[in-house]
Amino acid sequence: MLILAIDTALDACAAGVLDSDAGKLIAQESQAMKRGHAEALMPLIARVMKEAGVAFASLDRIAVTTGPGSFTGLRVGLSAARGIALAANKPVVGLTTLTAYAAPIVSQNGEQPVISAIDARHDQVYFQAVSGDGGSLIRPRVAPIEEALGASRFGASHLVGNAAKILADRWPADAPPPFKVDAQPAPDIAWVAWLGAAVSPDSAPPRPFYLRAPDAKPPKDSLPKAPQPSAP
Repeated sequence: MLILAIDTALDACAAGVLDSDAGKLIAQESQAMKRGHAEALMPLIARVMKEAGVAFASLDRIAVTTGPGSFTGLRVGLSAARGIALAANKPVVGLTTLTAYAAPIVSQNGEQPVISAIDARHDQVYFQAVSGDGGSLIRPRVAPIEEALGASRFGASHLVGNAAKILADRWPADAPPPFKVDAQPAPDIAWVAWLGAAVSPDSAPPRPFYLRAPDAKPPKDSLPKAPQPSAP
């Protein structure tokens, strides 16, 4: 299966092409950025597709992060994914950033709980907690940091996400210290692709996953327009 993965939800603009039969990404690029995803994404995708030597029509699926994250950034990625899927007549699937953060850790079959955390500003975080085998401990939610720190009751946790250090710095002194802190600005695009291969289009729609209302709202049912490549 050939999958184009796209991530613009947080502080990176990234894309990669996964060949699941070969068991590897055959091309990828990631640029750190807080703004400017709309201008950077389509040229970046074009470079990745050229490096992979794959035509859009040869893709089997497009995978894209759906949030939580930057309201504008994640919608840029969703627009691009939908546009490519429409032009190439391919299915598109959506993956949450919290799951993409947790996936590589869960794949290691460790015993420690995994807490994925994203800075939601205003002294809040988006977060979820799963067991070492991926079982849900706390479902995705947005909460004050102090409430999120209640997840310390699960023991020495593996913290991951762009708010991992925020939680680690305020971790309760009477709780077992974090097992590890991975303060990644964005998920690994490779794991966005692998998750995209694993899910079903029926159960993983490419819809924004906000957890709270955005600060600024566009017109109903609108998405920023992205250039749509023509399928060869």
